[in-house]
Amino acid sequence: MAKAPCANRMALMLLGIGLVLVAPASARLLAAEPATKADWITLLKGSDFSEHWTTKGNWVKGTDDDVKLEPRPGESGWQRYDAYLWSKDQYQDFEVDIEFKVANNSNSGFYFHVGDLASPVATGIEVQIYDSHPKGAEGKLNDHDCGGIIPGVPPTKNAAKPAGEWNRFLITCQGNKLTVKLNDQVVNEVDISQGALGSRPPKGYIGFQDHGLPLSVRNIRVRPL
Repeated sequence: MAKAPCANRMALMLLGIGLVLVAPASARLLAAEPATKADWITLLKGSDFSEHWTTKGNWVKGTDDDVKLEPRPGESGWQRYDAYLWSKDQYQDFEVDIEFKVANNSNSGFYFHVGDLASPVATGIEVQIYDSHPKGAEGKLNDHDCGGIIPGVPPTKNAAKPAGEWNRFLITCQGNKLTVKLNDQVVNEVDISQGALGSRPPKGYIGFQDHGLPLSVRNIRVRPL
């Protein structure tokens, strides 16, 4: 009967040694796990855009924690002007979360992988921003409708809200795959290595087009992948 406590103590000692030996191995396994996605970076804090963005003009602080494009005197819509809103940093693989609002018949675009800011249409990829809501669910869509990819890829559905309401893009670019969600609906999935898109740079600036028409943006976040 006296030997039982000794046996129990021996078993507990062996268990403790086992835990000591196992713990470092577990810690090493945890440390070896791949890192999670980077944190979101807020690129537009309220209506302040000076930290992360640059522009020649036209973009002003709004009254709804937004930044808005106001065409200059003499500018008319549907022409391309040079006062884009450009990021100061370049991005390759990323997720970007954007809220935007258009006026009636407004036209703009979110650009990425822009290699030359002097020639964004030829050296970048555009996710179209447009007042597409009036076309309705059954309307025929082209690459210039909201969520279309320029050049050449129309959205698969019309998920745009009416002019004057806030829309939301969640755009993911990873490797050759580009996915565009508009108001929580997937409206485009594209292999950007194919066709005309394949000639564009794999990395570059992001920004918003100056088309001489009103546009408001807010709550812009990006997450490198």
